[in-house]
Amino acid sequence: MSITNQDVRHVAKLARLNLSAEEEQMFTEQLNAILQYAEKLNELDTDGVEPTTHVLPVSNVMREDVKRESLPIEKVMLNAPDEEDGQFKVPAVLE
Repeated sequence: MSITNQDVRHVAKLARLNLSAEEEQMFTEQLNAILQYAEKLNELDTDGVEPTTHVLPVSNVMREDVKRESLPIEKVMLNAPDEEDGQFKVPAVLE
């Protein structure tokens, strides 16, 4: 697979970039060099290598969600600096 000047022009148009002819040629050469380097990965023997999504093992560290009784409102309101009708009363933030 290789990149052509036409491919570079198309991507530049999508990105709304105005490239000179020299820039098109430079990017075409650079992108082809990148593809050639990445093509070396196909030379690796990956038989027997298990596909992975992460380098390190990932596990869920969250505890199970367990239903339990919540605090009574009287106890909760002990933490309120000001309370009205069983709700926290706070200063207005709107004018």
